Amino acid sequence: MFVHLHLHSEYSLLDGAARIKKAVARAAEMGMPALAITDHGAMHGVIEFYKTCKNTGIKPILGCEVYVAPRTMDDRTPKVDDNLNHLVLLAENEEGYRNLLDLVSQGFTRGFYYKPRVDKETLAAHSKGLIALSGCIAGEVAARVLDGDMEKARQAAGNYRDIFGPENFFLELQDHGFAEQRQANKGLLEIHKSMNIPLVATNDVHYVRRADAANQDVLLAIQTGRSVDDPGRMKFQSEELYLKSPEEMNMLFGEQPAALRNTLEIAGRCNVEISFGKYLLPHYVVPEGYNADTYLEELCYQGVQRVYGELNSQIKERMKFELGVIKQMGYSAYFLIVWDFIHFARQSGIPVGPGRGSAAGSLVAYSLGITNIDPLKYGLLFERKRNALVKPGETGKLPPRGQPRTKLRWALIA
Repeated sequence: MFVHLHLHSEYSLLDGAARIKKAVARAAEMGMPALAITDHGAMHGVIEFYKTCKNTGIKPILGCEVYVAPRTMDDRTPKVDDNLNHLVLLAENEEGYRNLLDLVSQGFTRGFYYKPRVDKETLAAHSKGLIALSGCIAGEVAARVLDGDMEKARQAAGNYRDIFGPENFFLELQDHGFAEQRQANKGLLEIHKSMNIPLVATNDVHYVRRADAANQDVLLAIQTGRSVDDPGRMKFQSEELYLKSPEEMNMLFGEQPAALRNTLEIAGRCNVEISFGKYLLPHYVVPEGYNADTYLEELCYQGVQRVYGELNSQIKERMKFELGVIKQMGYSAYFLIVWDFIHFARQSGIPVGPGRGSAAGSLVAYSLGITNIDPLKYGLLFERKRNALVKPGETGKLPPRGQPRTKLRWALIA
């Protein structure tokens, strides 16, 4: 048996042609127990991949082939920082998944230079829960082997082993018929024997079936802005980057059975469960003596006194009603988060809109300064009447008497 741990879906834009649904279906057809997604530098396809695998009865392995900057992710010197090293990262558990999300986000927001990049310092700070594979011939270890510098190749392998731990870093063997790969594999085997770093066999999957190679070639032509007929353009001189069967992988790497077995071991170790239908709000730190509900109430009453002065019964009743609904629905922390960044924006001279949608009908939002439209003056409603508390299968059934029949449809940050 064999598990593919290196796959580029359609979310590896203009490079991957392995559509998620077709790839997962093909893996299931071949009896594979699991499948990984490792798009270039991004994780846009992870949720679709996860759901598709779950619906098909295959374990999803969530990963990414990140770009590692040759120096640091903050360096952007032309011709010095252009060449990037590939590294495959797989989430072993929830901590690893969150670390991977953080790495990819930092790659775009902090390290972007032609492509999203990370560096070894950032990898070390987010290495827990991650399994690393050395990547294709564009990986640092294989690239050093191809340069003929085995000392630097061993040094690179040792660096990654130190970052991720001896049980979490694997030397990646690939064979798509390229002479460079076979040369790299010889060097990787030497490093494996001298440094006792485990091996893993992969196919650099870019399309599902061999016949799809032409489609992927068109993507590469578009990516590089060249005609498919241009003899000098970048292209893969192989039709072997497809989702191969366990039998085909065994024919390639039968002499390295441990490299094949390790695909199953890694797949067995990777167990990430993603929960849907739950609010995942950042933790908002409130002053001592408060919780999210009481701090929100305090800010609201300070704000409402500031804008209205004397509080009449209408204002008090409206505020009590809105805060009650917000508290019951667990939205107090959400309001505090929005208030925090809106307050910061206004204090910093950053333009903020007046509010839109049903948010503009909230007295709470108005008192906090999130919106600047007086809902009482213009008779705006806080709620849109919906059967919000209706459970699935109970469409049309109203909530019990005394419970609010509202559904907040906030558009505060849209």
